[in-house]
Amino acid sequence: MKAIVVGAGIAGLVTARQLGLAGWEVELVEKADGPRRDGYMMDFFGPGLEASERIGLYPRLARMAYPVEAAEYVDAKERVKARLDYDQFARLAGGKVLSLLRPDMERAALAALDDVPAGRVRLRYGTRVTGVSMDGDGVRIDADGPTARLPAADVVIGADGIHSAVRARIFGPETEYLRPLGMRAAAFIVPEAELNARFSGRFILTDSLGRTAGFYSLRTDEVAAFLVYRDPPAGAGRDAATSPRDRLRSEFSGLGTAVDRLLNLCPADPYDDVVAQIVMPRWWKGRAVLVGDACGAVSLLAGQGGSLAIAAGALLGDVLGKAASADGIAPALAEFEREWQPVVAQAQASGRRAASSFLPANRSQRLLRRWVIRATKLPGIDRLVARQLLRSIAK
Repeated sequence: MKAIVVGAGIAGLVTARQLGLAGWEVELVEKADGPRRDGYMMDFFGPGLEASERIGLYPRLARMAYPVEAAEYVDAKERVKARLDYDQFARLAGGKVLSLLRPDMERAALAALDDVPAGRVRLRYGTRVTGVSMDGDGVRIDADGPTARLPAADVVIGADGIHSAVRARIFGPETEYLRPLGMRAAAFIVPEAELNARFSGRFILTDSLGRTAGFYSLRTDEVAAFLVYRDPPAGAGRDAATSPRDRLRSEFSGLGTAVDRLLNLCPADPYDDVVAQIVMPRWWKGRAVLVGDACGAVSLLAGQGGSLAIAAGALLGDVLGKAASADGIAPALAEFEREWQPVVAQAQASGRRAASSFLPANRSQRLLRRWVIRATKLPGIDRLVARQLLRSIAK
């Protein structure tokens, strides 16, 4: 059996690995020229962590994890206004929590392809899908890159993110499924030895209104920055021609000297994209299926993107890997959708609820956020907060 997996992010890598271990031949294609370097820190727990233990990925992820003492909300003078200790957060999360940079999660999943017998998974970077066709005999993919047409396969898997090319060609335009949450998120990594040393071991966030800048120290002398800000409707006053770097510098000015220093070092073209969800009634059609953000982006507000990507990839790879002939593909894709859609729906509902409080619009909302964080230290209240925090992934 043969598969084409489009997208070498976390979900695509895990899916390809599991299919390869099941004996499939996999063409894994990625439009980027190599693994992504920029990305934000994530708290990894829940279904993805459980799946990573089951499929043997956890040791690689654990080696990549950062020790984080606390998440601290600070004002423009770096005075702490609220603090969540990570030992406490781990207890609220029910045990294990890993703090992982998204690119490191991808690198761990990429390294795990070494577990697959040689030749079963062929990874092609710099390959952009330009066409997808299906018939009774299988799937054919046209692409721009080193190979104009990929070998025919039994199934195509779209793991190519929120702006999926596979989804657009099989299921219709992005506008039918994209649900913006009124925000944008940006991320970049820059060398800054002094800030790296000053904030080592802590995740720093600005206690600001309508925007939040976060940053954390890496193992090198670098600092990773993560910024979230409101995204007004088109024509509401923002110049669409403004470069991402200039837009970020304008949006986040006045949040303190540390933020200003990072913005001065911001690269010309940082990651900067809409915060949104992908909501679809069906995830598969014929010989095509979507996985990860391509069909069920939950948004960073749900706090589970990496976890769900690993869990979904593991499930799809294992379920589809059992298919011994073309007749087994449709039942396997239906099983994946039936099992995983309710999990994604819960996580998306959590993300939508979080959208109203993630960026406080006024001082009252900001005070409420501080109170909720402080309340996690109170007996009884900590369990209530934990239930709210983990509602969408409790099992």
